[in-house]
Amino acid sequence: MKQVKEILKIGSAFIGVLVGAGFASGQEVVQYFTSFGLMGIAGGILATALFAFLGMALAKIGSRMHTTSHKDAVYEISGPFFGRIIDYVLIFTLFGVGVVMLAGAGSNISQQFGLPAFVGTTLMVVLVFLTGVLRVDRVISVISSITPFLILFVIIISIYSLSTIDGSLIELDSIAKEQYTTLPNWFISAVNYVSFNTAVGASMTLVMGGAERNEKTAALGGLAGGLGLGALIVLSHLAIFSKIDTVGGMEIPMLGIVDQISPILGSIMAIVLFAMIFNTAVSMFFSFSARFMEIGTNKFKIFLAATLAVGYIASFIGFTDLLSIFYPLIGYLGLFLFVALIVALFRLDTLAKRKSDQNNLRKSVKKTAK
Repeated sequence: MKQVKEILKIGSAFIGVLVGAGFASGQEVVQYFTSFGLMGIAGGILATALFAFLGMALAKIGSRMHTTSHKDAVYEISGPFFGRIIDYVLIFTLFGVGVVMLAGAGSNISQQFGLPAFVGTTLMVVLVFLTGVLRVDRVISVISSITPFLILFVIIISIYSLSTIDGSLIELDSIAKEQYTTLPNWFISAVNYVSFNTAVGASMTLVMGGAERNEKTAALGGLAGGLGLGALIVLSHLAIFSKIDTVGGMEIPMLGIVDQISPILGSIMAIVLFAMIFNTAVSMFFSFSARFMEIGTNKFKIFLAATLAVGYIASFIGFTDLLSIFYPLIGYLGLFLFVALIVALFRLDTLAKRKSDQNNLRKSVKKTAK
């Protein structure tokens, strides 16, 4: 029973790490899956299989190597040369996703409440800066707890959309294929999406796996998380596909569907979405700044402010445009890490032995020094 609890805990955490505001808005799902019509279902199934493998691999590697630092894990898995490349990819990812979150905050407030986009974006920048400076960890924990509500909304939206579908599948398929995407086909799109999420969530998942000493439990937890995330993708795709004729042109399509159910639910969904954007934005900009400056110092605060200022300006390119540019690019770059993880999975014994030898050497040096 305890093992099942730990498996579900790891699985839920894996979903929480990867389900960000882009997914919650539905815009990710539109560009990566729904834009390919009915074949988006095949893309969702492929993504589910890859996420299941990814979750299992990351958690298993973390558990076997007792990972406590994402930076150490990346260099340990990839070596000095590719480790540096992946490090730069992750740095680019942090800033890029952060900018998309700022734009998403503006779109969310604009679509639901009719306010200018800059109001939501400005509010988000202020909240992120204050939280980053004050290091209000409890605030982030509270916001993270909203993820289950998002999952509930996805299920409700899917049931509503599928039960009230209007129009033939051929007509909906035709409209869906008119949606904008920079990706060539459903297969590459699914792989790119998983690769993108690898770049976003690998660090945290490795450390999460490292906290679980039972390797089998960690692997099953990652597997469960991957399958759960895949199910959410397929459900979201079916929901948006079913209503593509009415929400296809919206920047926040999931919010548009909720508004059809009830404007009150739409307002609640907008708040949940804004909270998830906040959570993601804080994580991205805080981690980006911490990569270059020591946390808590005046230099860190100045760097965070400057980074947010640049991100604020860049965010006015627009949520949909930014997502369509940044996410696929990060997905292609993330293939370096994706390949490194596959190779690492077959070299686990060697990597674990190397880390054990390094730890023993450190202990030996400390004893000698004493």
